[in-house]
Parts: sequence; structure tokens; C-alpha cells
Amino acid sequence: MRLLLLLAVLFTTQFVNAAQVSIIIDDIGYRQTDEAVLALPTTVTLSVLPHTPLGEKLAAIGHSKGHEIMLHLPMQALNGKALGPGGLTNQMNEKEFKQAVQDAFESIPYARGVNNHMGSLLTQLEAPMSWLMESLKQKESYFIDSMTTRYSKAGEAADKQGIPLLRRQLFLDNDVSPQALEKQFNQLIKLANKEGKVIVIVIAHPYPETIRFLQANLPRLTDEGINLVNSSRLLPYRIAHKQQNTGDKAHLR
Repeated sequence: MRLLLLLAVLFTTQFVNAAQVSIIIDDIGYRQTDEAVLALPTTVTLSVLPHTPLGEKLAAIGHSKGHEIMLHLPMQALNGKALGPGGLTNQMNEKEFKQAVQDAFESIPYARGVNNHMGSLLTQLEAPMSWLMESLKQKESYFIDSMTTRYSKAGEAADKQGIPLLRRQLFLDNDVSPQALEKQFNQLIKLANKEGKVIVIVIAHPYPETIRFLQANLPRLTDEGINLVNSSRLLPYRIAHKQQNTGDKAHLR
């Protein structure tokens, strides 16, 4: 019995002391090839675009397999790029904004958290970020700032509403060449090993090249003593989560 207790303590201590990494695959929902994300380990978090042809289905299947699901909310960018359905802009009033957030959540089942798709303009604005965090408080949800601008005010708004927030530290696949993916993956390992207990948030996309690379290289994290965990495991504090009162079957249509 004492030996078992000792082993349990050693295992727990090792996990606590190890660097922890969350890899979020976002931009999911438009392409048939996006289904490949479902073959990744369930410790990879899936962030799904609202109102997309495959979004509801992939979120439901991903949840059933054990993946943590997030909502990838489109937000207005400085470059004026089209947002797609459900996009949030600075032209919306508070009622329109909050209704769009509600509709986005209803389109993606089992979403526990949110990260922004684009948003280099909108995340700089106080009022929209306050409305967003008020909406997330109603959903008992968390926010991961994709950090598409260093001037983001999401953190300030989240603090005021008591919303757990984390920030993206690395984009894995802005370039999907093998050399670039390897360089970014090595940077991930370097960040984790350098900082020790600090958490590392990595965002990637459902490109075939990225999926293949992760399938081949994720075991290297274990070899380095780095724990790959779902995003909510890294929150600065815990929030309650109300599971949506709907069955999986209803979301597979």
C-alpha cells in the first residue's frame, strides 16, 4: 500500500511540475478534409467556426470521442477581410452583438470556450470586448485570445467579468512546409522547457500537412516530459460548465 501511495505521489508531482501545452486546431467546419482532425489525440482541442457546413457535425463527433470543443468566433480584422457567417463587427449594437454570439453557440454543440478568428480590429475595442465577456459569463465559458494584435483589450474585459482567459503564444503552421513546421515545433518545445511550469498555448489549422506532422511528432512532447492537455486544464482558475441539454444524435444531421 505504501509503495502504491508513493508511486501515486511521484506521478502527481511529475505531472504538476512538467510543462503543459495546449494545441488548438481552429478554422474547422468548411472542408471535408477537416474531418482528419478527429484522428488526432483527444488531448488536442478543436475550435469550430459557427454556421459552417460541417461545424455542427464535427463538433458533436469530436465531443463524443473525447475532444474538448471550442467556438472559433469570427471577428472584424483591420484588413477588412470577409468574416463569413456569424462575424462580429464594430457596426453592431449591443443587442445585435450578443444575439450573434448566442446564435454562434447554438450552431456549435458542446463548446466550452471561445477563441477569436481574425479580430485584429475588434479585439482592440472596449465595448465589443465587454459585450463578449458578458455573453461568455452567461455561458460559463472561457476565452483564449488568438493575439492577432498586441493591442488586444480582451484581457482587460475578461478580468472585469471574471472570465478565465489565456493567450496564444505560438502559431504552428503559418507556413506548412516540413522545415517551417519543424522549426515551430522545436520552438514549442524550447518554450516549454525554458519556462518549466509555464503553460504554452499553440494554435494550428486543419491543413493536411499539419495533421500529418502532428500525428508523427506529438509523441516527442512526451519524450521531452511535456504534457499535452485540453485548453480548460490550463485556465488560471476553474469555471463551472453546464452541459448543453441536447443529445449527440440531434447534432449529427
